[in-house]
Amino acid sequence: MLIDNFEAFLIAITILTLTPGLDTALVIRNSSRGGFSDGATTSLGICLGLFVHATFSAIGISAILAQSAELFNAVKMIGAAYLIYLGLSSLKGLMSAHAQSLGNESTNQAVGRRKTQSLREGFLSNVLNPKTAVFYLAFLPQFINPESSAFLQSLLMASVHFLIAMVWQCGLAGALTKAKSLLQSPRFMHWMEATTGVVLVGLGVKLMLEDR
Repeated sequence: MLIDNFEAFLIAITILTLTPGLDTALVIRNSSRGGFSDGATTSLGICLGLFVHATFSAIGISAILAQSAELFNAVKMIGAAYLIYLGLSSLKGLMSAHAQSLGNESTNQAVGRRKTQSLREGFLSNVLNPKTAVFYLAFLPQFINPESSAFLQSLLMASVHFLIAMVWQCGLAGALTKAKSLLQSPRFMHWMEATTGVVLVGLGVKLMLEDR
């Protein structure tokens, strides 16, 4: 086995993935906005960000991030600001003259723009989260086999995390899409946008205010 204690790693990373957090809130938000396609695309963006953190961890950049308070705080503020931006975007949509709905985009171009937006939001929310970088720095080395390439092992563990997170998050998106009668209700849509918007703003503010 290339990875030391693979069974322990698998259990730990699965528990981490199933724990509700920013990723869950963002997938729910975008699934309520555009259905399974948007939720799955958001999940893809989130999971692609894992490889960025795995690479940084392997080459030592995360170590610099963890030991430099100024750099840590700078990245933390950027990530927090982006979370607040996402949350405010949701709340702003509630005040617009036209209510959003699932599946009523008039052109393929509009659908493509929405998917691109979901992919970008998922990717940036993950990459700009310094806690993920620090977690990977502390977590991955516990399972690195010193006799093999640390870089390849880091990418392998990120790949396992990628698969588990994609299955879980796409499952959430699918479950929301199945609840079609609820998701097509303008009242439910407004409630979902408002709730997830407030959650995202709250997470961003919490990240800005909490101590390292």
